[in-house]
Amino acid sequence: MADSEIEGYLISDGVPDNMLIPYDVIASKAHASMLMSIGILTEEECASLLEGLEEIVDLYERGEFVVGDGDEDCHTAIERFLTEKYGDAGKKIHTGRSRNDQVLAASRLMMKGQVTRLMEASKELAKDFLTVAKKYQNVPFPGYSHSQQAMLSSLGHYFSSFCESLLDDRSMQGMAMELIDQNPLGSAAGFGVAFPLDREATTKAMGFSRVQQNSLYCQTSRGKFESFVLESLVQTMLTLGRFAQDMIIYTTQEFDYFSVDEAMTTGSSIMPQKKNLDYMEVLRGYVSVVISYQHQVQDLAKNQLSGYNKDLKFVKIPIIKSFEIVMDSLKVVSKMLKGITPNEEVIEAKLSKGIFAADVANKLVKEKGLAFRDAYVVVMEEIGKMDFDFEENLRSKLSLGAPGNLNLEKYEDEIKRM
Repeated sequence: MADSEIEGYLISDGVPDNMLIPYDVIASKAHASMLMSIGILTEEECASLLEGLEEIVDLYERGEFVVGDGDEDCHTAIERFLTEKYGDAGKKIHTGRSRNDQVLAASRLMMKGQVTRLMEASKELAKDFLTVAKKYQNVPFPGYSHSQQAMLSSLGHYFSSFCESLLDDRSMQGMAMELIDQNPLGSAAGFGVAFPLDREATTKAMGFSRVQQNSLYCQTSRGKFESFVLESLVQTMLTLGRFAQDMIIYTTQEFDYFSVDEAMTTGSSIMPQKKNLDYMEVLRGYVSVVISYQHQVQDLAKNQLSGYNKDLKFVKIPIIKSFEIVMDSLKVVSKMLKGITPNEEVIEAKLSKGIFAADVANKLVKEKGLAFRDAYVVVMEEIGKMDFDFEENLRSKLSLGAPGNLNLEKYEDEIKRM
């Protein structure tokens, strides 16, 4: 028995473990029913344990079941509760199961639940971007290259780029879901047990699509799977962070491309004129936080000896915190979209004539047969004297995905099929 200081050092942080309680209950119910089917538990014992597990969920939802000071984690707390209430039946529930595969199963179920929520939220935000893209489809907007005005774009083009990016992010979340949708329960400590565990039955009971077969790989996949899930979260944050950075710049007095609902801004403690997009700056910072969490998990998982390793307990906090950050970030971007209005006259006034230079050069090549490099020189000498029609220019961009051929119906159809 470890002394009190060592024991305190080993015990997990209660916050992430509390979140795992309902998922451990799901796995424990499946395990108890399976133990009854192979004769380890009687029907009465199994019924009692299932009743106790339901009681734990009720207590948890009322905030009355938490990991206590003497519990190493939520898994210990649940077993203690069942043993205190049902005696030998409570002691039997751990038959054929190790804390190793118990933790894996609960964590895997938690990740599945969170990825499902994330995929739905990503779809909803993609719809929000598509709605704004359709509303302002033909409003001229500068396209940038090297942070300089490059060619004419449109707000429909701009906003739908985020719609498509989020749909790709959702696809990556789906890939993460496919990977983690494997049942590790029954792998025990990583080396199996001398009981005829029905792993297919627990797989079906917990809603996994398949068994993760090799019992050692069940253990060595810890950290690896979490890293892949975190990669899908990082990709989502890269999309949201780019939008945050754009909004920070585009709402400044120097750009003034968008007006922002004042309810979405904060003031300054010393400068009364300031209206700050603080939450977009925080979102931009959170991109780095989620990236750092993924690096943390990868660093913990790299080059470990095959088998169970206690330091992998530290993958819990990064994955749970990252889910919280990404879900909150999706919500604030949705609010931002609904709280901005394009300043169309300002945008048009700030479009430089140089933004049309490449288009004019291409026109001279097509209509007068000039070599592109000669047309390039002519345009630079003459463009200041020319007048341009924004709408005509946008309509001329007919290649698929360009401002004149956005094909927004494709995104709408894709979202409807989800």
